[in-house]
Amino acid sequence: MAPQSSEIAHRSVTSPGGRIHLAEQGTGPLVLLIHGFPESWYSWRHQLPALAAAGYRAVAVDVRGYGRSSAPAATDAYRMLDLVEDNAAVVRALGEESAVIVGHDWGATIAAHSALLRPEVFHAVGLLSVPYTPPGGPRPSSVFARMGGDEEFYVSYFQEPGRAEAEIEPDVRGWLAGFYAALSADTMPAAGAPDPHFVSRGGTLRDRFPGGRLPGWLGERDLDLCAAEFERTGLTGALNRYRNMDRDWEDLTAFNGAPITQPSVFIGGALDASTTWLSDAIDAYPATLPGLSSSHILDGCGHWIQQERPAEVNRILTDWLATLPG
Repeated sequence: MAPQSSEIAHRSVTSPGGRIHLAEQGTGPLVLLIHGFPESWYSWRHQLPALAAAGYRAVAVDVRGYGRSSAPAATDAYRMLDLVEDNAAVVRALGEESAVIVGHDWGATIAAHSALLRPEVFHAVGLLSVPYTPPGGPRPSSVFARMGGDEEFYVSYFQEPGRAEAEIEPDVRGWLAGFYAALSADTMPAAGAPDPHFVSRGGTLRDRFPGGRLPGWLGERDLDLCAAEFERTGLTGALNRYRNMDRDWEDLTAFNGAPITQPSVFIGGALDASTTWLSDAIDAYPATLPGLSSSHILDGCGHWIQQERPAEVNRILTDWLATLPG
């Protein structure tokens, strides 16, 4: 029996990589929620009850390598093709034939590619923070290596096995607090300060994190819960997503330049580098997301959009879901 809207039920279902843990609330049409880095199902804690109250079966997963989901040892087990198949497997395991898929950060990219590769399963897609960019273009690692001049872009830093783990894992809670603060509207570094997306030669990402208070959306208990998961699992599974970007580029050549034609919605933060750096991708939506219902940029909002501004995100999502064919 599906859980009632007053409670969140936890369970695991079988997937190609082993198992996927999910948190489920409500009954009705299925909405699958995909988190980003470095998060978990818990990043959707404000959306699960709101979607359930609106008449949907809201399911937030722990992506492969995170939380209570399986974490295969092989680095190449985290390529996009595998994550898409995990999502399709979750839909089948829940006894459904199709779902709306909504993602944030890396989850937005995973959601977009799930809709692109498995349109018969994912009939609509919501993207938070990271715009859709079709497959193709130059090799990703080459692009990232050219960014930053004398500094190193964080993606290149994350791509080297073991390097980011050595920075993060001795103090997971402190590192997460700084990373979340660095990309939150109310705690991010001031304009003109060193950019926390880049690493000085010989330095670490943490060198540029703001100190002091937590972001307004992140309580001590919230941070404890997030840190406890990564202290238990380590960061390698999560970081392996970055280490497969060149593999994805090769795997997806048949889809180079392909649009996503299903109904879609985009929500970004005006203060989020993902939105500002990729503004050309947003401008290209008439070609790349021809089924786009609406695009929203939230003033004064940073990267962790569904946690920074849950009421607005919930309203936009439920209004959009209500427009989809039954």
